[in-house]
Amino acid sequence: MNMEAIIKTINDAVWSNALIILCLGAGIYFSIVTRFLQIRYIKDMIRLLFGGPASEKGVTSFQAFTMAIAGRVGTGNIAGVATAIAMGGPGSIFWMWLIAFLGAASAFVEATLGQIYKQVKDGQYRGGPAYYIEKGLGLKWYAVIFAIATILSTAFFLPGVQSNSIALGMKQAFNVPVAVTGGVVTLLLALIILGGVKRIGKVAELVVPFMAGAYILMALIIMVLNITEVPAVIALIIRSAFNGEAIFSGLFGSAIAWGVKRGIYSNEAGQGTAPHAAAAAEVSHPAKQGLVQAFSVYVDTLLVCTATAFMILFTGQYNVVNPAGGFLVEHIPGVEIGPAFTQHAVNTHFPAVGGGFVAISLLFFAFTTIMAYYYIAETNLSYLDKKGNGRWMIWGLRILILVTTFYGSVKTASLAWALGDIGVGMMAWLNMIAIIFLQKPALKALKDYRAQRKAGLDPVFRPTELGIANADEWEKAPEKKTPEAAEAVYATRNN
Repeated sequence: MNMEAIIKTINDAVWSNALIILCLGAGIYFSIVTRFLQIRYIKDMIRLLFGGPASEKGVTSFQAFTMAIAGRVGTGNIAGVATAIAMGGPGSIFWMWLIAFLGAASAFVEATLGQIYKQVKDGQYRGGPAYYIEKGLGLKWYAVIFAIATILSTAFFLPGVQSNSIALGMKQAFNVPVAVTGGVVTLLLALIILGGVKRIGKVAELVVPFMAGAYILMALIIMVLNITEVPAVIALIIRSAFNGEAIFSGLFGSAIAWGVKRGIYSNEAGQGTAPHAAAAAEVSHPAKQGLVQAFSVYVDTLLVCTATAFMILFTGQYNVVNPAGGFLVEHIPGVEIGPAFTQHAVNTHFPAVGGGFVAISLLFFAFTTIMAYYYIAETNLSYLDKKGNGRWMIWGLRILILVTTFYGSVKTASLAWALGDIGVGMMAWLNMIAIIFLQKPALKALKDYRAQRKAGLDPVFRPTELGIANADEWEKAPEKKTPEAAEAVYATRNN
């Protein structure tokens, strides 16, 4: 058995039906116990995006949001959507929508936990699943496993998917050799990650709104040009999702599997990546950043992924693989599954700029994702380095992610995606189990936030009053003390 066969076997084991059921089931459960916060708190989500200043230890809520979006909005939004359509048919998009809607509740829980159990280390806020697993569940061994798995995933498995898609996009659009693209991307990444989390946050704050806005604008233009086709495309997606489209009738299981897999790869809800960025924010209440991170799932999937899907389906520039061999649909013969679908779709309306526009969009999307991966890996390395004397480990991590970024740009796309899926799957398994067992503090924080908002207050957080232990940073930070107006809320709850 060769290496690719071994990797495929591992990938199939990690992404079994059990993980898909776990992700869907957790999303449904958290939606119910939070009373569908993803609907009820949309106004708060948008309002909180722009609240709160930065501090010496933390970034603004918006910077944390853009850092999370930088991780979420990546090659999965362009190449990943194309892969889902190719392997699961148009119906896979419905399941991407569903996992995004349900996953917003999971994203709230994990991000709120990241805030509750954050701590100051290396002069800045650090947090994430490893921190809340140890402090909330008291399972240090499990936290160490998550930290190691996350470092492997974000520094070794996942960067190659992003750089590979950048290189393929540039080669197809501008005929730039993949090694040249890989070298330039690696150099730019080195310049940014050497500046640490503050520089990553500032770059993300500038780049993310621009890149997502430009891409969605292009999709809206194509949608307007095909406005009469919108009902037909939506109907095709829904029919195909439930075996209602004859040509795709054999893809029901594949539509669910690929929709959920690529949905989670793209929006990362429940995967355990976003809590790292959420913990870096300077906010007065953990639920605030939890709501902001829930909104980021919507931005990723319901806006950016949908934009890609509609562009591809409007123009018919896609192929669908037949599990039995060959193709069920082959509209663009000889085209490799990936960003080429989107490039062909945009080229249909804008032949002079379409391919280049998608390649550049992919460059921004994937590059900012690699930035986010570095931050996540560094946060988990900081967690493992209890004595704080592992500066050489940070440099080792930087070298590793730069090497894997370059290597990923020149290796085959199928191998890159398989390694990336293993990384996502490992983290999702470990984190989903953790947040299911550690949901109570997040739910208490949501209830507390709701009570203070109902009382007309700007919510602030006092964990001991809620029976939440080990939220040390919140107890010692003087700026988090509850104002007199909020005392009545706590007093009423405790009586």
